Amino acid sequence: MKRRKLLQSLPAMTLVPNAAWAALRPTADPTSTTVYELRVYHTLEGKLDDLLKRFREHTTKLFEKHGMKNVAYWTPLDEPTKNNTLIYILAHPSREAAAANWKAFQDDPDWKSVRDKSEENGKIVEKVDSTFMKLTDFSSAV
Repeated sequence: MKRRKLLQSLPAMTLVPNAAWAALRPTADPTSTTVYELRVYHTLEGKLDDLLKRFREHTTKLFEKHGMKNVAYWTPLDEPTKNNTLIYILAHPSREAAAANWKAFQDDPDWKSVRDKSEENGKIVEKVDSTFMKLTDFSSAV
């Protein structure tokens, strides 16, 4: 399924639970540089549980270590993506910080070890889509 079609099929408000929505609120400062990154991971056949385990046990903690705020994580309920897709949003202080955060994360020996160990039986992720976003001035808490 194409990312655009997948995103169009998701009601926007379901992307952010009420509790997390409050955390997404922009500050009163209209010059805020906070960016949100929507990431969609497409796994190889039968590998979603391996990816979820890696995120649950390691990846989310490593994101925080490198300045990335975990906003929320979802898996689709419907075919054809329900058995091979993880969708999540991260928050970064700025686009520049996002680039530095990802570089530090990818260079982290702990991450490399976790990735290698989780892929001992083969690669897990087939493809990753990433979209950077900013909140609109009319976004409001639910």
